[in-house]
Amino acid sequence: MASTHPIDIDYVANLARIALTPGEKERFSRQLGDVLAYIEQLNEVDVSSVEPTAHAFPVVNVWREDEPRPGLPLEKVLANAPASREQMFVVPKVVE
Repeated sequence: MASTHPIDIDYVANLARIALTPGEKERFSRQLGDVLAYIEQLNEVDVSSVEPTAHAFPVVNVWREDEPRPGLPLEKVLANAPASREQMFVVPKVVE
């Protein structure tokens, strides 16, 4: 399956901020062409009778209840801090 549109793989690689070898350019160009050709096939499917949806299945309140719980003990919170003083994190000064 090949796309009917030419693909500027150098432009795509530049957008992705990746350097490609000539072999990778050839392979990825072919693979991207296959993906675009498949999308062209999907564009031919009649979806005029399909309702637009945000999810394939109904989603009802997927969040847990927001109930207060005890936090971590201060000793555990500060245990991995590079520096602490008076039960607070010590951070570099960033404002003059």
